[in-house]
Amino acid sequence: QVQLVESGGGLVQTGGSLRLSCTASGLTFNQYTMAWFRQPPGKDREFVASHIHKDGSKYYADSVKGRFTISRDIAKNTVYLQMNNLKLEDAAVYYCNAISTDDKYWGQGNQVTVSS
Repeated sequence: QVQLVESGGGLVQTGGSLRLSCTASGLTFNQYTMAWFRQPPGKDREFVASHIHKDGSKYYADSVKGRFTISRDIAKNTVYLQMNNLKLEDAAVYYCNAISTDDKYWGQGNQVTVSS
């Protein structure tokens, strides 16, 4: 059974930092592209960042470039999202995502709240 377990969300003030973690089990971690999505209140889920397993490429939404960093620890089966200089508009439920050519899995979601 595949599980993606997220942690690290919470409440932070604008300009602050948080690091989200997502630990995968039940899959071959280095064969999956790992990504983060988020869903702000009342809006659709949107792409945030991805880490391509084949070549290590990283991609970011324009809104988070220069502030967020995605990374992967293969030994721990964990992907991270380091979020710096957080803004009010970053508040959302953040979801971890594992993608292969055959499968797609989601984490349970992790709330990030940003206060002024």
